Amino acid sequence: MFRLIVKEITHRKINFLLAVLAVVIAVALVVSFFTAAKASNRETARLMLKLGFNLRVIPRDTDMNQFFLNGFSDRTMPQDYLNKLAQGEGFSYNHLLATLQKKITWRQQEFILTGLHPEVCPPGHKKPPMADAVAKGFVYLGHEIARKGPLKKGDTIELNGRSLTVARCLAESGSIDDIRLQCHLEDAQTILNLPGQINEIRAVDCLCFTPTKDPLAILRREINAVLPNVKVIQMKDLAQARTDTRVMVKKVFAAILPLIVLVCGIWIAVLALTNIRHRKHEIGILRALGYDSGNIALLVLGKALIIGLCGAALGFLLGTALAFRVGPDIFKITAARIITTEYGLLFLVLLAAPAFTALASFIPAMIAVSQDPALTLKEE
Repeated sequence: MFRLIVKEITHRKINFLLAVLAVVIAVALVVSFFTAAKASNRETARLMLKLGFNLRVIPRDTDMNQFFLNGFSDRTMPQDYLNKLAQGEGFSYNHLLATLQKKITWRQQEFILTGLHPEVCPPGHKKPPMADAVAKGFVYLGHEIARKGPLKKGDTIELNGRSLTVARCLAESGSIDDIRLQCHLEDAQTILNLPGQINEIRAVDCLCFTPTKDPLAILRREINAVLPNVKVIQMKDLAQARTDTRVMVKKVFAAILPLIVLVCGIWIAVLALTNIRHRKHEIGILRALGYDSGNIALLVLGKALIIGLCGAALGFLLGTALAFRVGPDIFKITAARIITTEYGLLFLVLLAAPAFTALASFIPAMIAVSQDPALTLKEE
């Protein structure tokens, strides 16, 4: 039977090549889309992180009127709270950033001093930091502060007896950050005479891929179980933007891939049906020579399996090359992680593509089996 299949392939090369081409296109697009989908998820996550932290943990006795007016709490809490949150496992948050903020008067003007602790991630959730860490003894100046100074990188300023070197003069942001001095948390604690104290822990929730009716309730339950004396606030617009964007990207890929597979499946089925019509008399002769229905079906489905295997191998190579070529130009932030051959996907397509082509050829195979050899040879 294998020899008959090979002979038929060599005799009708165009039909075979067109069928292989259909599988190659389907597999190549699936492989490239799968790679792109993974890259898109990573890229979307990184881009959404640029929106900033959307979870704020503050002391429970915070005056909320003053909090929303000033942008930070008027109360403090122990810095050890950061370690307690960071040591938890299986929680729905990440990117923990402890801060200490307070208004100060410097050079007869009011500014906001912000002390930043290096970002911390819970166990098993290590990610690149969202915020720039400020080294001890250095300070980042907001645009207005640097302009009014005037101050530049390398200059030294003194705040309540603490000398800090200007590490960076930030670009104009058009927000309150233009009047902010950012330094290391320990420097801020010394300047404000609040050793071991913070007034906020910022974080990012990890519920974007598993939207729930009330994600804030989950976050509050998890955090309050560790820190009962804090209040948890979620910036819902940012959280919703992350969720909506990620869900939209998933829906796009989920809608496109079935359409591609359907079109290629119809293409293969039509080619197989055309092939059966051209081989009608040949099949009639084989039946007259004693080949039963199982053998005739094997001729059709065996060819389909060979088409699937050839198309899977070539399609995987083409799809991988396409992802390597186009992916880095689209997903610039996570480009380095795209250049990885998905060998697990190769095994999958080598199984799925032959099964797919056999399924697409099933109806033509049944038509071939159902042909009456007497009627077919009578026509001949």
